[in-house]
Amino acid sequence: MSSTTEAPGAVDEKPVRHRRRIPLRVRTRRRRARWIRRALITALTLLLALCTAVVVAYRLTVVPAPHPETVMQSTVFLDTSGQYLGRRGPVDRQDVPLSQVPREVQDAVIAAENRSFRTDSGVSPSAILRAAWSTLSGAERQGGSTITQQYVKNALLTPRQSLSRKAREALIAVKLDRTCDKDTILQGYLNTVYFGRGAAGIESAARNYFGVDAKDLDLSQGAALAAIINLPSYYERVGADAKVTATLQKRWAWVLDGMRGAGTITAGERASAVFPAFRFYPPGDTDGQRQYLIDTAAAEAADRLGITQDQLARGGYTVRTTFDIEAQDDTAQQVGHAPPAARGTRLHTAVVAMVPGDGAVRVLYGGADYARQPFNDAVAGAVEAGSALTRLRATEPGAVAAASLVRTATPSPLRLASAYATASARGTYAKPYTVARITRGGRTLYSARPETRDLLPGATARPAATDVTSYTGTAGSGATTTRTLWHTESDRRLSVTVALFAEYPAKGKKAATPAHLSDAWAATGFAAGVAQRVREEAAGG
Repeated sequence: MSSTTEAPGAVDEKPVRHRRRIPLRVRTRRRRARWIRRALITALTLLLALCTAVVVAYRLTVVPAPHPETVMQSTVFLDTSGQYLGRRGPVDRQDVPLSQVPREVQDAVIAAENRSFRTDSGVSPSAILRAAWSTLSGAERQGGSTITQQYVKNALLTPRQSLSRKAREALIAVKLDRTCDKDTILQGYLNTVYFGRGAAGIESAARNYFGVDAKDLDLSQGAALAAIINLPSYYERVGADAKVTATLQKRWAWVLDGMRGAGTITAGERASAVFPAFRFYPPGDTDGQRQYLIDTAAAEAADRLGITQDQLARGGYTVRTTFDIEAQDDTAQQVGHAPPAARGTRLHTAVVAMVPGDGAVRVLYGGADYARQPFNDAVAGAVEAGSALTRLRATEPGAVAAASLVRTATPSPLRLASAYATASARGTYAKPYTVARITRGGRTLYSARPETRDLLPGATARPAATDVTSYTGTAGSGATTTRTLWHTESDRRLSVTVALFAEYPAKGKKAATPAHLSDAWAATGFAAGVAQRVREEAAGG
């Protein structure tokens, strides 16, 4: 038996194991994989956090009410035939329901501003990309915001530009799209979007560019207004600037092509569309006369509705007056040929034309220029009745009509005219009125009914339409000392009174005082000529 003897202190030796060296390529691949996993985890975490934040932000987002500037409306005044006289209010805007905007006009706006409007969710990434591409490529300019976003920006948010505001705009647009139907959004947009020429909303734009209500716009006009939305401050000079007009015509054609591509118009409608004619811009100065009319009608309209004139101006009403603006403008031209006033004096002329037996006032000339003289001579001026009472008492109906002037030695030209109109109506007095109808949002709030009473029961029949009567009256003692002169011409359809009086203008603390007419005979002929012309023009004679 053999044995192995180990030396004291000997140590067991174990075999050495060498670690296998990993190639660099493998190590790099593994590190890249770890980085990718970490990046994916980080990205997913951030995405999850972002989605959570968006969901929370969406849930916390409240669709705000329109800010005050966008709910303000103006009140519009029209003449008896519907021609635009002017407006009162802080902005030129009137709301109209979508039902009063022709479908082809709605489609034109969609084709111009947001062709995916009917199907998108309130925001459109593809529209943003198309807008960027059109800008870079120089193609027809397109907006990146949807109609819903534009409405939110214009009506619900302030104009301040920032990333946070843009994000809020998108959130509100999405929420609005989910809580409101498309027609409601489109209606709000059409009533607030700016079209240039001071017009906010489709109703004011239709009037300022074409002189019609929104409901009367045709396809070509609607496409033109839709094309203007893109650059309203530039395009507002269409019709007055050849370059602007040519540029807009190209965009107008692009809008119509878009409508044809969407199938909202036929090939025949596209082929027959003609670029429309526009009202001239800027408009001529018509405030000189029209503000007198608006002042009078506004006071009457506010009284009829039982509100203040400030409430009327901001209420979005449409006031159809009794005035005939063409006859009014013609009267202003005729009065411009008045005989000269004596040195140091000022000649005042007032013209009132009204319908006998009805009271509707067709012409109310109260001064040459409202800006220089806001005082309305026809309504608030005072004339010495003088021989007016004598003239009226000389006729059967006039004797009764004169009773309305007995208590006033200096009636206004309007009151004097109503007395003569009573005589022309064979004793039927009609209270003068200037407001025929008041509407808002398509609903009639007031419709005038003549207020009449017989001052001479059993009077003979009224004269025929072609029978003309005339009266001339003065106050003063002679041709060289006449202070007031008036002339009335009447037939069954219209009674016209022209009053002339002179004054020494106020100086400092010294009030104005009556003066004599420089040439009473010339003034008489002038008044008679104006009365005849106004009667024939306004009554269609």
